[in-house]
Amino acid sequence: MPKVTLENLADYARHVLAQAESSAAHYPLTRTVGLPHLELTAHLSAGALADAVVHGFVAAPGNGAAANTCRIFVAHPGVDGIAAPASWGQGPFTEHAFASRLAEAGLRGNHFHDLDFWQFYDPDRRLGVQLMTADDRFPPWEPGAPLRPFLHWEYAARGMRLAHAGTLGVGGKGILLAGSGGAGKSGTVVAGLLNGLDSVGDDYVLIDLAGGPTAHPLFATLKQDPAGFERLGLEHRLKSYGPLNWQGKHQFRIDDIAARPIPARLDIIALMVPHISGDEASSIMPVSRKEAMIALAPSGISQMPGERESGFRFFSDLTRQLPCYQLSLGTHPQEIAGTISDFIMRSSA
Repeated sequence: MPKVTLENLADYARHVLAQAESSAAHYPLTRTVGLPHLELTAHLSAGALADAVVHGFVAAPGNGAAANTCRIFVAHPGVDGIAAPASWGQGPFTEHAFASRLAEAGLRGNHFHDLDFWQFYDPDRRLGVQLMTADDRFPPWEPGAPLRPFLHWEYAARGMRLAHAGTLGVGGKGILLAGSGGAGKSGTVVAGLLNGLDSVGDDYVLIDLAGGPTAHPLFATLKQDPAGFERLGLEHRLKSYGPLNWQGKHQFRIDDIAARPIPARLDIIALMVPHISGDEASSIMPVSRKEAMIALAPSGISQMPGERESGFRFFSDLTRQLPCYQLSLGTHPQEIAGTISDFIMRSSA
């Protein structure tokens, strides 16, 4: 099989898209989920990824016929008409050159070399394909946020953005929590949920700036490392939970620890950068927009293939529209949740 290079990349992407679509009748399963402003239909085989598509999203009610629709084919040679994926044949591989060449052809894409794993998307047709060597040969992070790059490309084409951030809210108003791994973002979200606050996600959320920043839920999963799991008492609150994932974290759902409905949106009133201080009590202090941008943008851009320039513009606009703070985390989950709740209610008054 010919190797893929920058010269034939766009042709290969079109071939893979056409092949996946022409084999539409041969995919064992079709799953449709309503998301904010979008109806997503996935054609795929039974297994862990299909389970993730069914259970991994927060369904948005009321989309109906007015929703935009996109179709994603999860293809592999076990589906009739699907050939084995090609390998990359030109080194060194650079994401910028890869994304630029596809963008010139009006396409988007992503490639994970270790598995010959390809993702291509045509934003004009709202049609995508994820091509794998077998139905279970996907990167370990895929079930936690299934089909994430396709959602990234689809929403970016309409001026919205997936942000790598957590959320907490009260009465429809909320905050974004941004920071690198280990900063306490996920633990803060779980602490809030356990103590009466709402959330639309702790890892990837959809941000819309039209009419003021709002955050919308996409993925239903939460993650917590064993230390945080024990500190938050989750082993006593969850009926069941799986083994540690590829990051060494337990994964569970928002509704496993908060039975109340997940809000359809939170109006974001502030951006907070969490920091584990070691102090007993939590505190909130202003932080520069530059520091907030550094906490928010790099992971939100590096973890989303392509659209880098538009991403920096988007997150720059977001930090300009919001007051920014450092959240120094105390040692007691209930106190952390109370500090955030008091801040939101005071700021919304």
